[in-house]
Amino acid sequence: MKILFAADGSQYTKKALAFLVTHESLAGPDGEVVVLNVQTPVPGRVKSMLGSAEVAAYHAEESQKVLAAIERFLKRHKMAFKTLAVVGAPTAEILRAAKREKVHLIVMGTHGHGLLGRAVMGSVAQRVVTDADIPVLLVK
Repeated sequence: MKILFAADGSQYTKKALAFLVTHESLAGPDGEVVVLNVQTPVPGRVKSMLGSAEVAAYHAEESQKVLAAIERFLKRHKMAFKTLAVVGAPTAEILRAAKREKVHLIVMGTHGHGLLGRAVMGSVAQRVVTDADIPVLLVK
């Protein structure tokens, strides 16, 4: 089974990663984990002030901060994986990567906002669950 693991570097990502490793049978013996980090775009005026190259370097550095620790962890646990870093709207990029990579399951941490919190500020996890056409496993 091929699994997309959406990672934002938060404590919720760490919990979801721990769950994934302790339940490695989810992927199966020939499974692969695709670790995705989505960086939100900077406002256009910031990009024009700093320049495209500087903004791209910033996004790459921020993604690497998240992905490097996950890479070390997955290598230590001998899980097959690859990493992806993209810039865009998190929900759209997670769903796009799931289709492009032909994954069977999306795994991600959730902040565990209650009903009121989701209603007021929305949730990437909630939107992924709503819009995905494959199973989504949320780890709280």
